[in-house]
Amino acid sequence: MITEIRKIEASLIISTVKKLFMDMNYFIGNDILCALENARDSESSEIGKSVLGQLIENNKIAADEEIPICQDTGMAILFVEYGERVVIENGSFEEAVQEGVRCAYIDGYLRKSVVDDPVFDRINTRNNTPAIIYTTIVPGDKIKMLAGCKGFGSENMSAIKMLTPSAGVEGVKQFILDTVRYAGPNPCPPIVVGVGIGGTFEKAAVLAKKATLRPINTSNTDERYAALEHELLADINKMRFGPAGLGGDNTALGVNIEYYPTHIAGMPVAVNICCHAARHKQAEI
Repeated sequence: MITEIRKIEASLIISTVKKLFMDMNYFIGNDILCALENARDSESSEIGKSVLGQLIENNKIAADEEIPICQDTGMAILFVEYGERVVIENGSFEEAVQEGVRCAYIDGYLRKSVVDDPVFDRINTRNNTPAIIYTTIVPGDKIKMLAGCKGFGSENMSAIKMLTPSAGVEGVKQFILDTVRYAGPNPCPPIVVGVGIGGTFEKAAVLAKKATLRPINTSNTDERYAALEHELLADINKMRFGPAGLGGDNTALGVNIEYYPTHIAGMPVAVNICCHAARHKQAEI
């Protein structure tokens, strides 16, 4: 059976990626905006209520004036589902994505935060590349992109631990709560907590990152994990770090868990913390 190949111009990849990163930096997602509004309406602390009101106003100003929500416009991350029948013409997919990110950060006047060497030179690349791209080959002739730009005030508060199966669900909960408690006010609460469980050391971390990009008005499709998400959110909010770390009911807006099969001897758990500027956007070509 002969399957038809679909050709996509590299220029379309460039323009799509450029728009993704400009838009997510200017326009907060409805899931986050609604969560902030609900948090403001339910917040018992007057200071916390005021902070949440300011965050909402900030997001609206950013959208109206098309300026960044936050000065830290993040490091570019993309999760790509690449249809096996797609061929890129007049360029490569990797090069096109990187060019799209370059164009977004230069033409969109977004802060460039990437350095070329992490330890010694630390020279700014001046265009916020390279982006980090996770690609999965899937059936079909489309390209789906889930993108985010991750600031490092919250990224620096993230952690991973190689638990053993004997730790059980209580061990998983304890590690997640300990990580959030240690982070305290540093990641600009209210936060989104992405959790990855299973796989290997690196797979758990990738799952946790992807979890931060899932809309917070959704739950894990497995009822057990969905219940764990809700339980953890309640426990985190009992910590009462509150908006901007100034105290209150709303330390977190959501907890998203993703899981993957793992080895019989292990139970990796990664926690990726994201600030209230939880920027994510999707596109399909």
